[in-house]
Amino acid sequence: MAVLPRPVPAPPFLALGAVAALEGTALVGYALFDIVEFARSGISGPSEVSNLPALILQVLIFLTFGVGLLAVGRGWWLVSRRARAPFLLAQLIALVVGFPLAQAAGSTERVAGIVIVAVALLGIAVSFAPAVSRALEDDQ
Repeated sequence: MAVLPRPVPAPPFLALGAVAALEGTALVGYALFDIVEFARSGISGPSEVSNLPALILQVLIFLTFGVGLLAVGRGWWLVSRRARAPFLLAQLIALVVGFPLAQAAGSTERVAGIVIVAVALLGIAVSFAPAVSRALEDDQ
């Protein structure tokens, strides 16, 4: 018996999957960056935030959220309605992080904040697009 390939999802689901995969990859990448920086130069900074348990917790949090967003991206690719709630929660968290960054004094932080806010707003808008809502209702 031949297994038929799954049809390619509609463009809104491709966009949502790409947004989730991009965010997930960025979080996993940042966790790996923290590990490399620790291995390269040790823990530096104020003693209140520079300790090994805090670094381990931070890496675990970023890895967990990153892998979770990669799974959500796969859910969008499979046109699963279960992907919407965790995706929207992640976008709300991104907005909470992005707005203060967008108002920061440094240009790098400001650009990062603007990009984070723009991607989150795009993700929210596309996840509520009529075509997406109809497809998710049909998924029941």
